[in-house]
Amino acid sequence: MEKLPDQLQPHLRLVFVGTAAGQRSADLGHYYAGPGNRFWRTIHEVGITPRRYEPHEFSALLKLGIGFTDVCKTGAGMDHQALKFPVDIAAFRDKMLRYRPNTIAFTSKKAASLFYGRPTKAVALGRQQADGDFPVVFVLASPSGAATRYWSVQPWQELAELVRGR
Repeated sequence: MEKLPDQLQPHLRLVFVGTAAGQRSADLGHYYAGPGNRFWRTIHEVGITPRRYEPHEFSALLKLGIGFTDVCKTGAGMDHQALKFPVDIAAFRDKMLRYRPNTIAFTSKKAASLFYGRPTKAVALGRQQADGDFPVVFVLASPSGAATRYWSVQPWQELAELVRGR
């Protein structure tokens, strides 16, 4: 059973993609709901959203052309806990090709490493090399409080510049 339902529709301007739901997010049914998570503050501060939304308002972002999903839909918790559950990259790729968002933004190097099948150390932050007709892919520094020592707002700012220009 999915921990958080996808928030997707055709031709979104942006889809945020996490590794899996954090435990608090799974418990509440809201994306990026952990108290130390920088997600909601950051997307407002860099200009992706016109105001600061709260986790319980995640579905309202569809009206702004922003969707949500995870590469592991059945696990929850920290990566070492959530990734004991299946990661279905083929299903994720099929969803992105079916819904055709303009841009996909992985909200951690771990999520991107699962997608690309590479170690996290081999994944760079920022815009990724084009992959045929697949949407533009960005890799962001994780907004999780658990990833504070790796935090950088720069790739989030670069993403905002790209999506504002579309």
